[in-house]
Amino acid sequence: MKSLLERAKELFELDGYECSPVNEHEGGRNLVYICSKDGERKYVLRISGLGDRCEEDYLAETEFVRFLAENGAPVADVLSSVHGKLVECVEWEGEKNYISLFAYAKGMLICDNGYRYREGAPLEEYFYNTGKVLGIIHRLSKNYAPIHRRAEYFDKYNMEYINKLIPDTYGELKAAIAKRLEAFKVLPMDGESYGLVHFDFSDGNYHIDMSNGDITTFDFDNCMNCWYMFDLANLWTHGEGWFRFEQDPAKRMEYMKGYFEIILEGYRSETDVAQELLEQLPMFIDMVLIENIVDECECALREGEEVDYEDIEDAAECLIENIPYAGIGEE
Repeated sequence: MKSLLERAKELFELDGYECSPVNEHEGGRNLVYICSKDGERKYVLRISGLGDRCEEDYLAETEFVRFLAENGAPVADVLSSVHGKLVECVEWEGEKNYISLFAYAKGMLICDNGYRYREGAPLEEYFYNTGKVLGIIHRLSKNYAPIHRRAEYFDKYNMEYINKLIPDTYGELKAAIAKRLEAFKVLPMDGESYGLVHFDFSDGNYHIDMSNGDITTFDFDNCMNCWYMFDLANLWTHGEGWFRFEQDPAKRMEYMKGYFEIILEGYRSETDVAQELLEQLPMFIDMVLIENIVDECECALREGEEVDYEDIEDAAECLIENIPYAGIGEE
């Protein structure tokens, strides 16, 4: 009997390709393979079989990626199967598996280059390009009319789900999350503020062409309808790594503000963001912290383990103690 991988290769005409598995992170959702031929990485094959998402979810994701690519966004495009489908469903050992094939993004992860940007170019170029690419994605999203729909923010981030997910021993944390969710409910949800976003836009989900600085984004697996500011706030929290060794918290915050200003400059070269929402950046950073906590709890659940408080301690403390900006300006 053919393996699931062999069936996937047939569906996407990958005969002659070497498909090497990517080491998944703990609690990961998918089986991912890098498909190479003649020594060149060409495609990324993804097989999803957790059963917590339906075909419509995967269609909504891949249709969005196709729309972005067709309209000039620097994203790794999704490829059609031999049947002309963006998503193939294969029954295997009694479970439904959803399979898609993506182009391999040109370049490399910056972590694989020791967090060194391209030689001879300033980090400011990298920050600007990051903001610009996110701005392109959001500009196009604001004009996107989906066929299939991804989840809305409150479909997942609600206290009914969070109370089931997070153990009762974390009562203070759950109360802090409930308080934030109530505050989120009054945020504007017009087409300029709220739409389909990446929801995991960070340096682990784009490659950089070190010859010219071009960025290509991938992994829209978590995309959902949310505030565009979420993706910007996520960039804020991921930027902390550039300045974490600065011991003076005031200087650290000053550097972070400078970093974010360059991000916004790149972003605004493509689309605008309301000043009203920018002024609420700390609230959106809290939204990112909640996502991080929920993700850690979901990963633990998939692994059949208890939540390790050390994995969520920093985020939890910021929410419980009302520490703004993810604690970046604190001692």
